[in-house]
Amino acid sequence: MTRRTDLHGGGALSLPAASVLDNAVWAALDGPHAHLAERFGRAARYRPGVYAYAALADPADPAAWADLHALVGPGTTVRIKPVDQVPDGWEVIGGGEGIQLVGTALRAEPAPEAVRLGPADVPEILDLVARTRPGPFLKRTVEMGTYLGIRHEGRLIALAGERLRPPGWTEISAVCTDPEHRGRGLATRLVRAVAARIRERGDTPFLHAAADNTPAIRLYESIGFTPRRRSRILRLRSPGTQLCSPGTQLCSPVTQLRGPGTSGATRAF
Repeated sequence: MTRRTDLHGGGALSLPAASVLDNAVWAALDGPHAHLAERFGRAARYRPGVYAYAALADPADPAAWADLHALVGPGTTVRIKPVDQVPDGWEVIGGGEGIQLVGTALRAEPAPEAVRLGPADVPEILDLVARTRPGPFLKRTVEMGTYLGIRHEGRLIALAGERLRPPGWTEISAVCTDPEHRGRGLATRLVRAVAARIRERGDTPFLHAAADNTPAIRLYESIGFTPRRRSRILRLRSPGTQLCSPGTQLCSPVTQLRGPGTSGATRAF
């Protein structure tokens, strides 16, 4: 049985050591998902409709924040993770905390009843996601990887798929089951099936869950996921005046970092 890991202390855990996961959104946008990225210097974000997140090569680098401002423009709302500090001028308008888990002991196996989902299935996927709220899913999220579903009498009742793809890793996401069909192990079968595809190409599965979603975390631990670290997500509004990277002829970059004080919360992981 997988040993539960105490996360009350926060921060990174010792198992397993994989620094690429410490900044998974950037690693994906700078790597396997570069074709889905909009990028300016040391900042990047997913294209509209794909995934509502941006990332920085180094969240402690003021120049990267200036690049992000140039990318998104003034007065723009942006989601970013993981970030512990934000520069002056960026307004924190929401935030939350998640747990990153790695499939250290997950048994991966195909699910014969699962079907691959594509663009034509997006309306059904969005309907299921709206009713079950597993996390953000947009009209083009299916482009991020393989999504599998289980149908009952032709209706989509369970879903799981691939989201972030840092080099050597793939995130399992959008795990959900119609409330009328829960308790049958559908989500677990889909997670194992998605993991089987991930391992076939030599990647290791991982996932994120909201830190306060104790039932989901316990379920993931019971099937072989090990908590690795806490990850913070922030919803920010960019400064209303234009910033710039060092060396440009525009205004000077942000130079002072401050700790965020969140107002409100989001469960978008």
